[in-house]
Amino acid sequence: QLQLVESGGGLVQPGGSLRLSCAASGFTLDRRAVGWFRQAPGKEREGVSCISSGDVTTYYGESLKGRFTISRDNAKKVVYLQMNDLKPEDTGVYYCATRTWSCQGSASTYVYWGQGTQVTVSS
Repeated sequence: QLQLVESGGGLVQPGGSLRLSCAASGFTLDRRAVGWFRQAPGKEREGVSCISSGDVTTYYGESLKGRFTISRDNAKKVVYLQMNDLKPEDTGVYYCATRTWSCQGSASTYVYWGQGTQVTVSS
C-alpha cells in the first residue's frame, strides 16, 4: 500500500519550533519530489515548500524563507520540514505530498497525499 504519513505537529508558542516528518511506505522517494502544503481554517490549501528528486528546494512565500527548512533522507524514506520562529499565521493542517521528479506549486499535480498533521501557534 502506497502511503505518506505526517507527524510532528502540535501546539507551540510564537517564536517556537517544530519539525514535521513525512514518512513514505510502499514506495521510495528517490525519483520523487515531495512538497509540504498547509491549510488554515477557512482558507485554501497553499504550498509551503518542496524538495525535488535532485534536492533542489523551493519555498513558497517570502515569509517562510529563513524560517523553514526542508530536507530529505532517502535511505529512511523521510522528508522533514524544520519550522523555526513560528508565527500565529503558520497555524493550519500541514500535508505532505509527492509527485515525480520536480516540484510544482499546484497541489493538483501531486499524486499521493498524507492525512495531515495539525500545527497550532498560539500563546
